[in-house]
Amino acid sequence: MSTLHRRLIWLTLFSIAMAYVEAVLVVHLRTIYYADNPLAIFPLTILSQRDLNIELAREVATVVMILSVALLAEKGLTRVIAAFVYVFGLWDIYYYIWLKLMIGWPQSWMEWDVLFLIPWPWFGPWITPALIALMFVVWGGRTLYQQTHSRFAWDSTTLFALGAALALASFLLPGVPLLAGGIDAFRNFTPAAFPWVLFGVGYVVMLVALWRVSTKPVDQ
Repeated sequence: MSTLHRRLIWLTLFSIAMAYVEAVLVVHLRTIYYADNPLAIFPLTILSQRDLNIELAREVATVVMILSVALLAEKGLTRVIAAFVYVFGLWDIYYYIWLKLMIGWPQSWMEWDVLFLIPWPWFGPWITPALIALMFVVWGGRTLYQQTHSRFAWDSTTLFALGAALALASFLLPGVPLLAGGIDAFRNFTPAAFPWVLFGVGYVVMLVALWRVSTKPVDQ
């Protein structure tokens, strides 16, 4: 087995294990804050200030961990990006798999989730980040498995950034009503419609950008 393939296996195991740790923490939080029904997180229950601060720091720490592993595993900007999105995507997919195995959630394909908290809560059906994660895993895994080296040119980089911004906007928009209302707006908040068109356009643009990168390999 080549060193390249061993690294990919270890990145895979790290992602799955990290997802398990994340899922365990979320199960504990739901048990505390949604004791009556851990399967229903809407309407929202507000975290204590201490727990909110811990969660915000944990999200930053999660990104730092994934970036650190990517930087240790690979060299070259595109391969580091590939390692990052591969680990991030697999972690996100297995996070939902572990939750399903542990507590039976999500219960439907379109069930909403709180996806992230920075700079304000991201909301969306859990399947939406899972679809992005699947794209990341396929592209990242393919790029890492190849002996040739792909490269992000300015056009593909611009396309990917645009697509990511549109997808991010689709997650942030449902939470905009919370910004004007302060802490009271969070109490019993339930997100309304999801901007599927915005998400879909962003998804397709990111997909095209990654396809362009994959079809223009640069041999070293």
